[in-house]
Amino acid sequence: MIKVAFYDTKPYDKPSFEHYGVMHGLQFRFLEAKLNEDTVALAEGCDAVCVFVNDSVTETVIDRLYEYGVKLIALRSAGYNNVDVRAAFGKIHVVHVPAYSPYAVAEHAMALLLTSVRRIHKAYNRTRDFNFSLSGLTGFDLHGKTVGVIGTGKIGRIFIDICRGFGMKVIAYDPYPVLDGGIQYVALDDLFAQSDVISLHCPLTDSTSHTINADAIAKMRKGVVIVNTSRGALIDAEALLSGIKARKIGAACLDVYEEEADIFFEDRSGHIMNDDLLARLISMPNVIVTSHQAFLTEEALSNIAETTVNNILSYFDNGGICENELCYRCGNIEHCKKTRKQKCF
Repeated sequence: MIKVAFYDTKPYDKPSFEHYGVMHGLQFRFLEAKLNEDTVALAEGCDAVCVFVNDSVTETVIDRLYEYGVKLIALRSAGYNNVDVRAAFGKIHVVHVPAYSPYAVAEHAMALLLTSVRRIHKAYNRTRDFNFSLSGLTGFDLHGKTVGVIGTGKIGRIFIDICRGFGMKVIAYDPYPVLDGGIQYVALDDLFAQSDVISLHCPLTDSTSHTINADAIAKMRKGVVIVNTSRGALIDAEALLSGIKARKIGAACLDVYEEEADIFFEDRSGHIMNDDLLARLISMPNVIVTSHQAFLTEEALSNIAETTVNNILSYFDNGGICENELCYRCGNIEHCKKTRKQKCF
């Protein structure tokens, strides 16, 4: 039986993973703790670890896992910026879930955008107090507005389709454009200058970190709405707050935050918020924050569990070959030139 240490377990994780795990003979050791240097010892005796976005899989953690005989790091997410893939190369194989429900994330991005521009969150709070005044609730039409989409992978393209359904003009930036997608690509600076709404749908890498920074904000239209359902560090939060206070940014819709690791996914309502920057952002009337919930649909949870289990089984039952392996050797981590016909190492 394959034993898997399942870190950062939440109540909504268990049903799907228990279902697929039992079906295929996997034994999950569900742990509430996040994986880091202090908790890595909990994986001793396991064949694999299953981790999420806020687990910290550093070189030190990888070396410890390697010493324990762990052979596989299975991400139950698409993003992998929290895993030192370089350090894992030659020691432990890394797999991820490249697509679980791109509709879930794209739809959540649109939900945030609509909530913001039509002031739905404010109206909801008012009417619960039987306040039916419309003062201060004036929004604007999305129809005819220009949306700039940064990143045109599966999620980005679905978001583009949704925006087109609203009659929006779509422009996009991606260093790897989709040639047959009918998408109008522009330079990043042109996207900043032309967009009424900017939505981020790209992975976090060294080259995309702080894509939205003070220089970028200076090039944007006054009143621009920024939506981020990808990774928090795509936005320099200090620069974002400054742009909001300067009235340059009209609204921000955030499902992710750069320093979310010790905050999101937990009930902090009874605690003083130590992160002053996040507290100030949440206090702004034109900022909406959700706690990394864009992925959280029944369909996505089921797909994540099924794909993760299949990744684990593929590795252990298929000679170590898994089509969803993250390969450091090729330099094209997600899109290995070997087309997954052999192991990364």
